[in-house]
Amino acid sequence: MRVLMISGDRNLTREGTSAHERFLLQKNTVEHLELVLWPSQFFKPFVVAGKFDVVTSQDPFWRGLVAWLAAKRLGARLNVQVHADLDAQSPLKHVLAQIVLRHADSVRVVSQRLKEQALRYTSAPITVLPVFIDFEKFVGLVHEQHPRFEKTILWIGRFVREKSPEAAIAVLHEVRSRGVDAGLVMLGSGPLKNSLEHEAQERGIAKYVEFPGWQDPLAYLKCADVVLCTSHAESFGASIVEALAAGVPAVSLDVGVAREAGALIAQKDTLADKTREALEGNYRAQLAISMRDAASWATAWKQSLQ
Repeated sequence: MRVLMISGDRNLTREGTSAHERFLLQKNTVEHLELVLWPSQFFKPFVVAGKFDVVTSQDPFWRGLVAWLAAKRLGARLNVQVHADLDAQSPLKHVLAQIVLRHADSVRVVSQRLKEQALRYTSAPITVLPVFIDFEKFVGLVHEQHPRFEKTILWIGRFVREKSPEAAIAVLHEVRSRGVDAGLVMLGSGPLKNSLEHEAQERGIAKYVEFPGWQDPLAYLKCADVVLCTSHAESFGASIVEALAAGVPAVSLDVGVAREAGALIAQKDTLADKTREALEGNYRAQLAISMRDAASWATAWKQSLQ
């Protein structure tokens, strides 16, 4: 099988990233896999030469539209990946998704939740295949107490509006005000970092919040008592899966794979209540969805292109 992949993820070409490792799995599973980073390689989908059996798009929006046009030109099947919450998109993206998914020959989604959404747009076969995570390294993780905090809340992600990182600061403040001796580790970076530090200072809890930057989450999961997800929209939720695989409870809004995976689901106004419940529960969580090893994931990915 010869595959043309249209994506915007630059990490696919950066060695040492999980995206690059996943790309190598995919590349080694098919006869030929050619990557187009769109829109930086703006014209390449329209001039690429050779025979391709399938064109696969990272999303059903602008890249999906480009993939559809490329597939028509190349006489190839169109495979569309859905990683984003379709219900959370702008009106323009809704229109794009309707056009692209209506012309798809096959669709791959990363959660059952997204499959239910995609069914409203397409009659093509839909495969549910979560993002590949080397989850085995998280299984059986031995808990260690944080050197400074009695209880530790771990938040992982980019410091951007759609992730609502300020909500984690508010949760810590409320949890501490209820007598729980807890601290917060915010693993990540982004443009809101200064405002988050200011928010913690304003609430008088700055000494209970750590910002270590982007780090391997494994070491931080060891001392986490709960992983908190405050995003109002998630395509998947890798940090939730990693936490639950490690036995760490996860508290999340009803986004991405959170409910399917076994997270404690909260509303915006009950995040602190659920977090406190997890901190005081002292229990080991379990991952409720099946995750594949590298070989079987790659095989399932190839089958999803059919």
